[in-house]
Amino acid sequence: MKFSLFFEMQIASPTPATERKLFHDCVEQAVLADRLGYHAVWAVEHHGLREYAQSSAPEVFLAYVAARTENVRIGHGVTLTPYRYNHPMRIAERVATLDILSNGRVNWGSGKSGSRTEQRAFESDIPTLGAQWLEAQRMIPRMWQDEVFEWDGEFFTIPPTQVVPKPVQQPHPPMFAACSTPSSAREAGALGLGTLNFAAGTQKKLTKRVQEYRAAVASADPVGGAVTNHYACTPMSIVLDDDRRACEYGFRGARYFWQSQLKYYGSENRPIGPLDADSGPLPEDELRTAMDDRLAPDVPLTGVIGDPAACREQIARFADAGVDELILVMQLGTVPHEIVLESIRTFGERVLPYCG
Repeated sequence: MKFSLFFEMQIASPTPATERKLFHDCVEQAVLADRLGYHAVWAVEHHGLREYAQSSAPEVFLAYVAARTENVRIGHGVTLTPYRYNHPMRIAERVATLDILSNGRVNWGSGKSGSRTEQRAFESDIPTLGAQWLEAQRMIPRMWQDEVFEWDGEFFTIPPTQVVPKPVQQPHPPMFAACSTPSSAREAGALGLGTLNFAAGTQKKLTKRVQEYRAAVASADPVGGAVTNHYACTPMSIVLDDDRRACEYGFRGARYFWQSQLKYYGSENRPIGPLDADSGPLPEDELRTAMDDRLAPDVPLTGVIGDPAACREQIARFADAGVDELILVMQLGTVPHEIVLESIRTFGERVLPYCG
């Protein structure tokens, strides 16, 4: 199994000063992950989701990380692909440029965005987002491979054009899709795409979902020049030598993550101003329940939280379900930078050598 880091660039109650510090902190975290042998760093693209995700220009962040690192892969997780967000040609050009500058380390993921905040801010035609996304999936790998690209589709008509530059990786960087449901994971598999999933559901349900994805990949009609057979999950994670201390930070951060996500994705309303999400410590009874339930077989697999021994047990359940990569969400809105660094280091030294 591979282990990576996931960056929403999340921050509770930001100010200009703390937001500025956040970006530099995330770079430091990514550089440490590279030194410790993590597989990849992935960054989201979101717009207007204040506090939940300040990562609105991941192509800039990832380029800076690529220049500061040597081995870690550079993941777009994901680029918003419908054309009001990003034109497919601009995506192809930017990703190829990043692949060149990183010496072939790019993973490219794509998505539609399920947030009304983003959809309305960019004046998207919401009913056609899925069709726009699918057309872009078919176009972009062709732009990377064809000397002269042309297209006459539902949303795009492009005359013969030489799309440059071309990526280093052949036939092109591995392609992934954001998946929030079992059906979307199956769709990704049928298109020959790797799948990026939030960690959720019991081990039994996750195993079934992975199996369905593998079956879809086995009979894929790939949109690109190669099939990416890869199932990744993004669990919340804090790993420290002291189990209780790790859980205090980890479950507090996970609660803030899920609550803040629901504010933007759980209703039609667009939050403006301070986000109403719990950022304080968990009550003792809630913390104890969360700690006790971590390894219960029928509890959803949503985190890798605790001391190294507990985390190795949690990872084993993901591995048994057939997951290829855990993209750990350590940078959580309520967790101090120093704790995130300690967690990255503890995992890298005390877990990664035994589970990688």
